[in-house]
Amino acid sequence: MTLHLLKLCVGCESIADLEDWIALSMTHRKRQGLALEQAHTTRMVPKRAYELTDGGSLYWVIKGQVACRQPILDIRPFTDSQGIGRCHIVLEPVVTVVVPRPHRAFQGWRYLQDHEKPNDLGLNSAAMQAMPEELRRDLANLGLL
Repeated sequence: MTLHLLKLCVGCESIADLEDWIALSMTHRKRQGLALEQAHTTRMVPKRAYELTDGGSLYWVIKGQVACRQPILDIRPFTDSQGIGRCHIVLEPVVTVVVPRPHRAFQGWRYLQDHEKPNDLGLNSAAMQAMPEELRRDLANLGLL
């Protein structure tokens, strides 16, 4: 059964900020000769890792709304240089915009069942692509999107 994670995207003001951070991270990894993959580091290891890597995604909460997602490719526990157990959540470096949904702040992550996840926002139409992210957020708050 597919399972997803919900997590705050701390430090990002928009989806564009997240995409810029990913691009910068990929450039840095390329310069260092590392594998071109994006990994989000967490303190805890998800106990349901198998379900997350079976088609799950990490849904990002940005400015109080679930805004986008990235497919989860792998869960890699490790011990850092100080002997502290941590985890790399390896993500597809492509961001998919979802139908915005309000969500208040929380610590850590939350599991999200497949039937609870927000739908991808169809950005195929020219009107949706041209719409600023803040306007999409406002329309979703009003229940119009």
